[in-house]
Amino acid sequence: MNTRSLTSFLLLLTLAAFLLSLMAGKVWIWPTSWAADNADGWIFLELRLPRALLGLCIGAVLGLSGAVLQGYLRNPLADPTVLGVSASAALGGVGAIYLGLNLLPFGLFACAMLGAGSSILLLLVISRNGGPIGFILGGMVLSTLAGALTAFVISIAPNPFAASEIINWLMGALTDRLMADVATALPFMALGVALLFSTGRALDALTLGENGARSLGINLVRLQWIIVLGVGLAVGASVAVSGVVGFVGLIIPHLIRAIYGEQPSQILLPSALGGAILTLVADSLLRLLPGPSEVRLGIAMAVLGAPFFLLLLLRYRRGNV
Repeated sequence: MNTRSLTSFLLLLTLAAFLLSLMAGKVWIWPTSWAADNADGWIFLELRLPRALLGLCIGAVLGLSGAVLQGYLRNPLADPTVLGVSASAALGGVGAIYLGLNLLPFGLFACAMLGAGSSILLLLVISRNGGPIGFILGGMVLSTLAGALTAFVISIAPNPFAASEIINWLMGALTDRLMADVATALPFMALGVALLFSTGRALDALTLGENGARSLGINLVRLQWIIVLGVGLAVGASVAVSGVVGFVGLIIPHLIRAIYGEQPSQILLPSALGGAILTLVADSLLRLLPGPSEVRLGIAMAVLGAPFFLLLLLRYRRGNV
């Protein structure tokens, strides 16, 4: 099967996963009820549709970001969390909850995006002219600092209810999201995705090494700016609207490379589609689990991703990745 056929197949799987997300739950809602003027129609329009749209967009963003970062850093263990953008956006959201700004319209989203934006500027300053190594080290510094500050805010929460709300949000989920959340996050995600897709040719050139890429006319400083801004906007918006959902950007590009090959530009779109499929299917399955409440999507992805990461690490150490 050629790559075009494979991509068409992934598009069909994405559509199937999206339809599953619209229907699945403790109460199944079939297409015949989507436009009905009853409880099923209300659940579909107000809850299922925005949830499915966010699952589609967030999964695509995370899968694409992981593919771009692994291509740029030439490291199959890289994922969007390596830049510290997710942790910084989470810190902004936690700060909003702590200060009560989450009660204002778009208060939590604005604070989370402010955290992501601040991390972008700091990362560009820290990693300036440092190449991929400086990029990774700068991201690690920001991620560690943001994580420590988040833990500090939780520890000084004024009451157990505030701490519980913070922790609940940090776990990552698509529950109770509205079309207003989709409309708020989508422009940032779309701009970030456009920037990331524009890096395909430069990432291909980087497979020849930095000197080889420069000889082909690639401006590596400009490329780093594009990647930082693209990941910051796209991943920052996804964290702002859903909390932290990890490991999608690690798992999907690795699986896609096994099918499409190692050329970075060829795996960008498939990684976006694969990320959307994984997120939509995982979120749908979580709704079907028995019990009065749902397992958080961020927890489920961590349970799935941690063993996968360990397997990759072991293979990487043996030189098989």
